[in-house]
Amino acid sequence: MTFSIYSALAGGALIGLAAVAMMATIGRIAGVSGILANVLKPASALHWQWAFVGGLLASGLFIHWLVQPVVIQVQSSSVMLVVAGLLVGFGTRLGSGCTSGHGVCGISRLSPRSLLATGVFISFGVLTVFVLRFF
Repeated sequence: MTFSIYSALAGGALIGLAAVAMMATIGRIAGVSGILANVLKPASALHWQWAFVGGLLASGLFIHWLVQPVVIQVQSSSVMLVVAGLLVGFGTRLGSGCTSGHGVCGISRLSPRSLLATGVFISFGVLTVFVLRFF
């Protein structure tokens, strides 16, 4: 699969449309980390949260069935991947949300906290790539 600006635009439009639909229908933002956190605590999960996570999983399986799977070659050790995942989880909790909640939903609502959080996400992402590539 090669990069196409049209695929990226279509994907972004679908993410935006899904966020608008969720806000319009149930009045909630599509903050994936918060939704997933509630699903992992069964006493607090609501039916729509289970449906949301199920839809994410089902859509991944559907697209895998629909198109040629992309071969991903990870060049980092398993330890590095686990550490990276833990850091992302920690940052998500520290920042009170993830890129979907802040970057997609928060910025579209002109939330100052989300504007700041997204700027921090991007800045540290750039810094991380710089450090890992050059040091």
